[in-house]
Amino acid sequence: MPVKVLDVMRNEAEAHAVDFDVSMAATKHGLKSAVFVLSGPDAEAFAGMWRGTIQWRAKSTLRPQHKRANWFIGAFELPEPARKTEPVHPRDVTFESFHAGGPGGQHQNTTDSAVRATHKPTGLTAFAREMRSQHRNKALALVRLQGLMSAQMAADEEAQKSGHNHLHNALERGNPVRRFKGRGFREDRKV
Repeated sequence: MPVKVLDVMRNEAEAHAVDFDVSMAATKHGLKSAVFVLSGPDAEAFAGMWRGTIQWRAKSTLRPQHKRANWFIGAFELPEPARKTEPVHPRDVTFESFHAGGPGGQHQNTTDSAVRATHKPTGLTAFAREMRSQHRNKALALVRLQGLMSAQMAADEEAQKSGHNHLHNALERGNPVRRFKGRGFREDRKV
């Protein structure tokens, strides 16, 4: 999975005021998979723009002699996990604060009210910058970490149902909802 698809998703989520938290499984050649949690008033509409097959047309940089130029990425909605995740304890989280920037007035632009919360045991990270106070952003980041942990657990359960290829085999290689081309990952609007 090209990292660039997540960059496009993150940028579009920000433009739609949708919170985008992600957990990634990397390989030496890029991403194997990613689980993301969307929240906000337009989260469902935003998810609908991405749910399905995403096509990327580009020659492989790893195997330049290979004839294949079509690469497919599946965006699936995961079910709720069968078992509950353990609650996120603040003692297991490292908080970093930074300037939020953007709308919100002078207070938000001059104080370190935005928060990055990293769950030490799992390495999952969530951001919160909507609230004016650092304390409220910490609480919001903990809620988002909990959601990200639940989504990751659901992905793990789904992968174990019938082997690790269950979601891979469910991917429809055609009829994409979004299409991108080239190494610059530009969107092809002919979908």
